[in-house]
Amino acid sequence: MLGGGHNFAVDRAVGAEIERVMPGLRDSARVNRAFLGRAVRYLAGQGIRQFLDIGSGIPTVANVHEVAQAQDPDCRVVYVDRDPVAVAHSELMLAGNDRAAVVHADMRDPEEILDSPQVRGLLDLDEPVGLLMLLMLHWIPDDSAPLELVGRYRAALAPGSFLALTHVTGDHQGEKLEEATDVIKESRSPDQVTLRTHAEVSALFAGFEMIDPGLVGCGEWRPSGPADIADAAMNMLVYAGIGRKN
Repeated sequence: MLGGGHNFAVDRAVGAEIERVMPGLRDSARVNRAFLGRAVRYLAGQGIRQFLDIGSGIPTVANVHEVAQAQDPDCRVVYVDRDPVAVAHSELMLAGNDRAAVVHADMRDPEEILDSPQVRGLLDLDEPVGLLMLLMLHWIPDDSAPLELVGRYRAALAPGSFLALTHVTGDHQGEKLEEATDVIKESRSPDQVTLRTHAEVSALFAGFEMIDPGLVGCGEWRPSGPADIADAAMNMLVYAGIGRKN
C-alpha cells in the first residue's frame, strides 16, 4: 500500500482489490507511515533513546532506526516480526548497524520478545522505552484479550516509557471498511481485522497517560505539513495516539 519494491505479487493483488472496493485506502497507509515518523521524533524529543517496534514488517523507507538515529546516533532499536521473510530482509538491512536488531517472534508472546538476546543486548528495560504497536492490535481478536496483552508489555516497561499505537476503526467508514476486510477474509489469511471503536481503542492505553491531542484520526496527531494528512474520511480510518507510563 506504500509502494516501493519490498513486497510480493500476492500482497499487491490483495492491496489492489482493497483499493478497488475502498478508494483512498492507500492514502490512509501513507498517513499511518507519516505518523510513525512524527511519533519517533516526538519520543526522541522526550529523551527516549531506545525503541521496540512490534510488527515492523518488511523494511521500507523511513524505518524507526533511521528516524531515531537521525535525532541521535546513539538510539537503539529492536524490531519484532513473526514473518521470516520480513526478518530476513531486516537482518540484511541492519547489517553493520550495531544499535539495531530484529527478533523473529509473535507479538502475542511478549515474554519471549523481552527475554530475547536482541532485546537484552540492546535495550535496558530499567530505563524508559518507546514501544510502537502500529496497525497491529486490530489483528488480535477480542477472545485473545488484547487489553491483557498490552498490559503484559506495560508491566515490563519502566516509568517514563511511552506507547505509540494506531488501530483501524469502523466508527466513520463502517460499511466500506467491512467490504475491504471481506477481501482479507477471501484471501484466506489466518489473520482477520477486528474493528474497534474510539472507546475500545482508548481502553488499550490503560495505565498510560494520553499525550495531547489524545486519541485522534491518524492524520490529526500533530501533523507537521500537508504530506501528513489525507482527506477527512481517510484521516479517520485509523486512530492514533501516544501514552506515557507514569
